[in-house]
Amino acid sequence: MAKIISFGIQKGGAAKTTSSGIVAHLLSKKYKVLAVDLDSQGNLTELLTQQDIYDFHGRTVLEALMERDARPYIHPVTDTLHILTAEDLLATFPRYLYTEYRGNRSLVLRETLETVRDSYDYIIVDTPPALGDQTINALSASDAVVIMFETSKFCYSALGRFIETVGHVQDMVNPDLKIAGILRTIVDVRRSDARAFVELIEEEYPGMAFDTVITRKAATGRLTIHGFKENPELNQALEQYEGFVKELISRV
Repeated sequence: MAKIISFGIQKGGAAKTTSSGIVAHLLSKKYKVLAVDLDSQGNLTELLTQQDIYDFHGRTVLEALMERDARPYIHPVTDTLHILTAEDLLATFPRYLYTEYRGNRSLVLRETLETVRDSYDYIIVDTPPALGDQTINALSASDAVVIMFETSKFCYSALGRFIETVGHVQDMVNPDLKIAGILRTIVDVRRSDARAFVELIEEEYPGMAFDTVITRKAATGRLTIHGFKENPELNQALEQYEGFVKELISRV
């Protein structure tokens, strides 16, 4: 049965999509992996498939959630990496929840993934940059969450609130949810304030931060352009995440 791992923080620009995509790719070298795009921007869909999100119109995670069955909507990226894609219409998910759905609105994703959970070793969920219904569903379905931290004041302000949200989900819906850790990302080592935030997280959240710190790299940023196939910079783009994936596996 798959371990379900979400990547989240209620702030944009914290490398949720890049990190979840890279982790799904690296895990798929040894394991069977399903990636789930829960952000209506569809950036994880574009990153992993290198296709336009509208190529998947009508065959996305939204339809899977509405039917509570993932099986008809899974798209293969490789033999060992599959994806539930997203497009703009995923933004209508809350309307569906509050006007049509009858049941626990926090558990729709969990019910949907139960239909395929035995087919994978890991399910990686990318969440939107907001504490909305998609994020709550992701946390309610997950065994673990990786909390993303981009070294800025705004992300620092969001961190404590996101941890509180995780606590509420643990208390109300999913007592088995654990915080895998805080991943510090997009660190510009030339900036003293960025280095200070890296150290501050160690001090304020002892034992929670991953040892791996992801620094800002052009090759990683260009993954969105070149993808994971025929990319001359691929090894350089992924090398920082290999240590993180080992840490993540050991924690979950």
